[in-house]
Formats: sequence, structure tokens, C-alpha cells
Amino acid sequence: MTSASSAGCHRLLREYDARCVTTTAEIRELWGDGPPGTSPGRGTDPDQSRVLDAMSSRDARAAAELSRRSGLAPERVSALLGLLELEGAVRRVEGGWQRARVSERRG
Repeated sequence: MTSASSAGCHRLLREYDARCVTTTAEIRELWGDGPPGTSPGRGTDPDQSRVLDAMSSRDARAAAELSRRSGLAPERVSALLGLLELEGAVRRVEGGWQRARVSERRG
């Protein structure tokens, strides 16, 4: 028997061919951005570069401010921030987002 809290996940896996992912490499694999287990170099997506260029490693900036500075739609910035956070390039802090310091970066 499974937990009631897992019922929705199990249904998605069974009925909709959902996939479990735990790393950015697995997400990129599903998107077709490279072979399994590889992660393209940071900055290969020009939009990611624009968001990173709009950020600071000292001052937190809200997603709306990053959208304004990068010229990208707020929804796109939010999606990119999530991916960049998974890669360890940015971190969510009180008051917004910051670039991760080199010593904090993963991968």
C-alpha cells in the first residue's frame, strides 16, 4: 500500500508518462539538451546570461527588477531563476535573488 500523499504522483507516472527528475542534468536530458549525465556549460542560453548579468552577488534583487534589467518577460525570468538555482548559479535570499559566489557554486 502507498501513502495517500503519493497518490497524485503515482497517477501522473502511471497515466501520463510523467518522469521523475532530481537534477538539472535530468531536466536537460528530457529537453533534449545533451546526453544523459552531461550538463552544458553555464551561459549557453543567452537568456540565462541576460538574467545573470542583471544580478549582483552582494545585493538581492526582486524578480521584477531582474525582468526590467534583463528585458525579459517576468514569467521567463522566474523560470530561468529556478533553473539557475538548481544549477547553483543563483540563490534565493531575503529580498530577492543573488548570484552565488564562486565558493558556493555546484557542478
